[in-house]
Amino acid sequence: MFVDRFAMSSFEDKPPARPASHLSGRSRPFVLLVLLVVLALGTGILIHFNRVRNRELQQEMTGLRQRMEEVAGKAESAQSRATAAEQSARQSATAREQAENAKNEAEVQAMQARDQAEQARQRADTAQKEKEQALAEAERIRKEREEELIRLQEALGKIAETRRTAMGLVMNLDSRAIQFEFDKATLLPENRELLSRIAGILLTSKGYHITVYGHTDDVGTEAYNQELSEERAQAVRNYLVEAGISQGIITTKGYGKSNPLVRERTPEARAKNRRVEIGIVDTILNFDHTPK
Repeated sequence: MFVDRFAMSSFEDKPPARPASHLSGRSRPFVLLVLLVVLALGTGILIHFNRVRNRELQQEMTGLRQRMEEVAGKAESAQSRATAAEQSARQSATAREQAENAKNEAEVQAMQARDQAEQARQRADTAQKEKEQALAEAERIRKEREEELIRLQEALGKIAETRRTAMGLVMNLDSRAIQFEFDKATLLPENRELLSRIAGILLTSKGYHITVYGHTDDVGTEAYNQELSEERAQAVRNYLVEAGISQGIITTKGYGKSNPLVRERTPEARAKNRRVEIGIVDTILNFDHTPK
């Protein structure tokens, strides 16, 4: 545009050219020179303009490249953020899914725990009720057995001395209640009558184990008295079995002279030590102590 204005102003300032046929021979070189100058100036101006324009274009291109790089960087950054966001979203989704699964599993476990706790509570309640019922039943049985022991003690006590023990009752059949001839284990008729009365009372009750204990005085050797005590205890047992006592619930044991009631050597003391004892153990309340 600058060249066009320059060329137009140059031609507008000059007067109209005369026809070439009218130029003199001396003016033609001058005109040519002027034309060459104008052409050179125009060319220079065009070159300068092109250079300026090229620099501007280069600057614009550089700016464009920078902006493109910035845009590309921003796009890459945006892509990275988008990728990270997508990955984070996937992780979040996975985490949510895992959390949901964990929540569901926890709820199931909690429900199972509640069910188990409820079942345990019900079992505990049942066990407590059974325990209370068992205790009540045991107390009922204990009272019944206690009443039965009292009845037996009263009934047997009318025949011979009968005392309570931790296990039941013990009847003491000394020489006043049952007598044996010297050095013998044979029951006398009066002894049989007394033992029949005892058997009749024992047959009215159940849940007992009976042990007949034989004792002697201190006259004679230990071996002799041991054998004699066993024979006398066996004689009493045999008669009680004949009277109806089951042989499975009655046993014997001889003590010889090892367990005297009175540790004296007088005739009275020896008469008390020559005795038979009948031990009655309540097998319902003391089943662990039942002789095998």
